[in-house]
Amino acid sequence: MQEKTKSHSFIFPKTPTGVDGLDEITEGGFPQGRPTLICGGAGCGKTLLSMQFLIKGITEHNEPGVFMSFEEPSDDLTLNVKSLGFDLEQLKKDKKLVVDHVRVERSEIEEAGEYDLDGLFIRLGHAIDSIKATRVVLDTIESLFAGLDNQAILRAELRRLFHWLKTKGVTAIITGERGEATLTRQGLEEYVSDCVIVLDHRVIEQVSTRRLRIVKYRGSTHGTNEYPFLIDEEGISVLPITSLKLDNEVSSDIISTGVPGLNEMFHGGGFYRGSNILVSGTAGTAKTTVACYFANEQCEKNEKTIYFAFEESPHQLVRNMKSIGVDLEKHIKKGILQIHSSRPSLNGLELHLLTLRKLIKEFEPTTIIIDPISNLISVGSEHEVRSMLVRLIDMLKANNITAMFTSLNKQTDTFRPDLAEESVSSLVDTWITVRDMEGVGERNRGIFIIKARGMGHSNQVREFVITSKGIELLDVELGPQGILTGAARQSYQFKKTMSDIKLQNEISRKDREIARKRKVLEANIEALRTEFESAEEELSILKATEELQEKMSSKKK
Repeated sequence: MQEKTKSHSFIFPKTPTGVDGLDEITEGGFPQGRPTLICGGAGCGKTLLSMQFLIKGITEHNEPGVFMSFEEPSDDLTLNVKSLGFDLEQLKKDKKLVVDHVRVERSEIEEAGEYDLDGLFIRLGHAIDSIKATRVVLDTIESLFAGLDNQAILRAELRRLFHWLKTKGVTAIITGERGEATLTRQGLEEYVSDCVIVLDHRVIEQVSTRRLRIVKYRGSTHGTNEYPFLIDEEGISVLPITSLKLDNEVSSDIISTGVPGLNEMFHGGGFYRGSNILVSGTAGTAKTTVACYFANEQCEKNEKTIYFAFEESPHQLVRNMKSIGVDLEKHIKKGILQIHSSRPSLNGLELHLLTLRKLIKEFEPTTIIIDPISNLISVGSEHEVRSMLVRLIDMLKANNITAMFTSLNKQTDTFRPDLAEESVSSLVDTWITVRDMEGVGERNRGIFIIKARGMGHSNQVREFVITSKGIELLDVELGPQGILTGAARQSYQFKKTMSDIKLQNEISRKDREIARKRKVLEANIEALRTEFESAEEELSILKATEELQEKMSSKKK
């Protein structure tokens, strides 16, 4: 029982790579004190990844390194990586880095049977000992064996080189060029290396994409898929996300939609924080306007927001929103809103995702808007689009980021949803549709909620208008044939107003008629009362006369 506990508590010794995302894939880094082979074609980033491994080791972990190049001179190498912010000359002066160029000419190599790498071992060993290096890079190994055709000698020297690096206890990277049928030209390095990573640079439908794959990793589990990576001004970044467990925490906080009247359509009063919202509709139905209202609302509450626009430049977006009373420029100046505009074809799907991941890490936003997500279809197949959107939503949920996507629908006669809408609609928590409601000679806009997970919502289609004061949701007007919009609403309201006026006039006429009849009635009552009083008075006189006569008769007797 104790042995089982010990085996599970063992942690394989690893050296951090210094490459963003790569440590997550390798679950800690390259094997410590062992050689790692990085192979690939020309221009895929082998040298840059190796140099970044050394530089980050020095700057972040205080681990000196040696870079031995068999192709590029030291001056050229220093100049090439300077644009990435790597100052090799300063690190050399600080005795943290040794860059050595070994010139190997095929014409100068004679295969006499006693060819060996003792000279290289002495030179490399001196460089390691001079600064007590723990990280070593050999770039590239093909140049070292360029003049050898004897496979037996080549194999023996390769094995000796890898064994020598292990005995020195350094974490080494050896770069190699891709072979036709093997990972490297010699086809042996991948067998004697403890870790093998393949870099690939491919062009799919005129879009350049770089991929990374870990072929093997002795003694450790690792990611086995292909992972896109990006080379920018900060070096190499790898996208480690493939699929995530659905175990992210959720929030019950409600955030406003920013659109007047739309909050009332949700029984909770808005969206759940950390949820994903899809706003879909055809062109001209105000999807971008709804998204900008949401961005403005979040910024008003000092929530950091990133807006990805694939159709409009930041200046155009700011200008257009000002025309309806939404000022995004003040949020940009304040530093809580970033607008990133580019065409989807600028990068592949994964690189857009990787760029988003870097911005999340640097800016730490609470809200992200992608407008429109359907444009990404132009740079990927249906399967790639689905895969990318799943990874995107999983990544946003893992970071508890509230996200709003807009999706452009095509105007077709079929009811089948578009690819982007179909791919993301089942994944999002809230789905809002803005649509055209065409009448006789006019087009009106309507908005309704298709779904809102965990929250009751209105089932009505609300008409809305956009004026210089912004969006205004109109009250639902029900006519004899259903909900009325546009001119039908105005006509119905006019008819209703006229009907109300006629009714009021009729009521007034009836009131006047009743008043007249009341007066006639009161006059008749008064006449009858007068007649009654006269008859009553005559009766009184008659009674009095009769009484008098009776008195007179009694006296005579």
